[in-house]
Formats: sequence, structure tokens, C-alpha cells
Amino acid sequence: MGLEWLLYPLAGILAGLMAGLLGVGGGLVLVPILVFLLPHQGVNDASVMPMALATSLASIFLTGISSAYAHHKRGAVLWITTYWLAPGLLIGAALGGVFAVQLEARTLKIAVAIFCVLVAVQMLLAWPKPKVLADTKSARGPLYSLAGTVIGFVSSIVGIGGGSLTVPLLVTNGIAPVRAVGTSSACGVVIALSSAVTYASLSPTTDMPIGSLGFVNVPVALLIAVASILAAPIGAKWAHRLPAARLKQVFAGFLLLVAAILANHEF
Repeated sequence: MGLEWLLYPLAGILAGLMAGLLGVGGGLVLVPILVFLLPHQGVNDASVMPMALATSLASIFLTGISSAYAHHKRGAVLWITTYWLAPGLLIGAALGGVFAVQLEARTLKIAVAIFCVLVAVQMLLAWPKPKVLADTKSARGPLYSLAGTVIGFVSSIVGIGGGSLTVPLLVTNGIAPVRAVGTSSACGVVIALSSAVTYASLSPTTDMPIGSLGFVNVPVALLIAVASILAAPIGAKWAHRLPAARLKQVFAGFLLLVAAILANHEF
């Protein structure tokens, strides 16, 4: 057993802590780590990026169920909004998976790097500013399904559950941040399911490690998911003791570093 099998659970712990601390999904943490670890399992250079995205999303599906259920118990999920977003999320995520495997590895890496920069800027600017409305009737309608298609498509290409896209959409439409995060967690399950199934159903042109379904490395996804589920509650406890603004600044710095490394990394 290689060292990477010890590092996968550590990656899951880090992703879980970040999710608990900041309410962001672990995809932006997991994808860069998987890009560096998967080649040690013999994954071909051309398949590393799609497998990193697919495996990240498969793990997010499992951890997302736990997170969404926790938010649901606290009444923080706007299910009517989730229902309106879901059709678009399903379609967009599937299309994103099919599109991603057509791209060159270098192009996918640059796409993830650019997205990391955008999320870092969003965190540093603390955008969008909460604008809470008492009436949540606006949090529904066909435009949400259309927005869901875009969110699902982008999320599938960069290997995330979509929280960094869904939360700003809901907050700018007057949804309280806590309910935006809760609703986003439920939407993340939909995105991850559609994306993971799509990636798993596609046929790689190169040999994959034992235990892989299409581009999804099942054993790795399970290891990450279990570790992340265990770590997320710890991160949530820390979130009440540590300064949120400073944590976001640190994570934004981490994302900028990740973007720089990915942009200059060669397989």
C-alpha cells in the first residue's frame, strides 16, 4: 500500500474541516490534492484531471447527504427552492461531465485554477452582502431552473458541490445566509449525484486503477467521504470559536496558492 492511501483520508479530514468551518464544499480542497496523488496509482496523465473531478464529486455526494440532513433538521433547507433548482442542476451537471472529459488536462487545470481565484476574490470582498427579505416567495420559479443548469455545468467541470455559486445566488435574492447554506447543501447532493453518475458511465481511453467505475475511483471516494463526514462536525464547532472573517482570508490565500500551483503544474 502506497503512502497515498494514508493521504486520502487526510485530504478528507481537511475538506471536512473546511466545510464545517466556512460552509464551503470540499471540492476546491480535494481536486488539487487528487491531481497530485492519483498519478501514484498509475492514472494516465490524460485521465488524471477527469478522475480527480469525478472522485471529488462522488465523495461530495456521500458527505453532502450528511450535511443536508443536518441542515434539514434545523429547518435551514428551502425545499421549494431546491425543487426549482434541481432539474437544471441535474441537466447542467450531466452536460458538464460529458464536456469536461473532452477537454485537455491542461485546459481543465486552468479552469479549476481560475475558479479558485474567483472564489478567493469573492471571499476577500465578502460578496454578496446579505439582503434578507421576510418573504421567500421569490426563491422559486423557472429562472431558478435556468440558473441551476449553469451552476450544475460549472460545478461538474471544477469538481465541486456548487456552494460557492448557489449561496451567492440565494443571498442576492434575499435569502438569509444560514438558509442559503442549508439549501445549497441539498443542491450539492443533486449536483454530485448527477456528475458522479455521468463520470462513472463514461468510458476512459486509458487503463484505470482497480475499483474504478468510469472516471470515479470508488475506494478513494469512500475513504475521503468517511474522513470528511467525521471531521465536518469538528470544523463546525471550531467555527463558533474562531473569527470567521480571518478564516475566510486564510482560505482565500490557500485558494490563490492552489491556483498558482495548478497553473504551473505539469504532469
